[in-house]
Amino acid sequence: MNDNLKRQLNELAREPNPLFRQDFLLTWEHDLKAFESVLRTAEILKSMHQQKLSAKMFDSGLAISIFRDKSTRTRFSFASAADYLGLSVQDVDEQKTQISHGETVRETANMISFLAEVIGIRDDMYLGEGDRYQREVQQAVRYGYQNGILHQQPTIINLQSDLDHPTQTLADLAKLRDYFGSLEALRGKKLAMTWAYSPSYGKPLSVPQGIIALMTRLGMEVTLAYPEGYDLLPDIVDQSKQSAQKSGGQFQVVHDMEEAFQNADVVYPKSWASFRVMEQRRDMLHAGNQEGLKQLEADCLAENARQVHWECNRAMMDATRDGQALYMHCLPADITGVNCQNGEVSTEVFDQYMPHTYHQAGFKPFVIAAMMVLSKIENPGKRLKKRCE
Repeated sequence: MNDNLKRQLNELAREPNPLFRQDFLLTWEHDLKAFESVLRTAEILKSMHQQKLSAKMFDSGLAISIFRDKSTRTRFSFASAADYLGLSVQDVDEQKTQISHGETVRETANMISFLAEVIGIRDDMYLGEGDRYQREVQQAVRYGYQNGILHQQPTIINLQSDLDHPTQTLADLAKLRDYFGSLEALRGKKLAMTWAYSPSYGKPLSVPQGIIALMTRLGMEVTLAYPEGYDLLPDIVDQSKQSAQKSGGQFQVVHDMEEAFQNADVVYPKSWASFRVMEQRRDMLHAGNQEGLKQLEADCLAENARQVHWECNRAMMDATRDGQALYMHCLPADITGVNCQNGEVSTEVFDQYMPHTYHQAGFKPFVIAAMMVLSKIENPGKRLKKRCE
């Protein structure tokens, strides 16, 4: 263990743990101290991993994942985090359980939790339902614990909902802190969270919503840009305006990508569907309205095609501060000429910043591991020090 890691562990051991016995569903349910604890713990775990030091805080136990949508980075980050801490991973396949026969959320949540430490859930498909499902699971395991069915209450971690993607946005924040040197250095920096063209439709709103909700709390100057009609949820936009006022930052909405890129320090071009489209899609899916879904997709793709100029390319990047803004993306990106004819970002820009986007993604397993550790162990600094001795 080097001196820097020893210092970090001592600092963590002295700090109160704001996330002990806490779930992590939405970033705006936690204060800045919680984010600092997550980032500090993630940095320590990453340093321990680099130095080949064990962080096995658990002798046994399950980390259960429920993915109701496709995933690469988050799925493997969750599994890697659990394994690094000594937990076994069990992925719930709803088609192979009694859920497919109508078993209730309350029953399933308790039946899978007898030896579970953590339950991670991705449910971002249906607007108005992902967060609600996660809270159903949360209430079910709380009931089980309070009534002596479970002798411990599993932590619930949001691996993406219809509202927020906290493991992603905190990994993004870890990247920004690493890139600019500190969280305080982010104050006054301009971040452009912009819509970008995609040849597909129906991408969730949770990443842009999570970014504007989190970064406005840190005193950043956040510009949200999208073509007319691609609105995010109004409540979260209003919340971001209020957060900017409280933090001394700024928040504005524009409908021009180049305007958003002007003098930006960070750009985050990412496609999403409007909340109105996601509402229609949800209702049609539930109703089994296949013809309506086909027409909605055709209409949305036609509208997207009128916005093909919303691409992060060299000309756009040249408009940023000194032409050197940090390009960020949650991945996978739609890359023009690589995995699509026209996409969110040009090949030139993506290739230039690929080390940064991959580095950005590399924070996620440690952020998730930090959430697990902080929720289950009252003084993780003290416990981790013992692992390193």
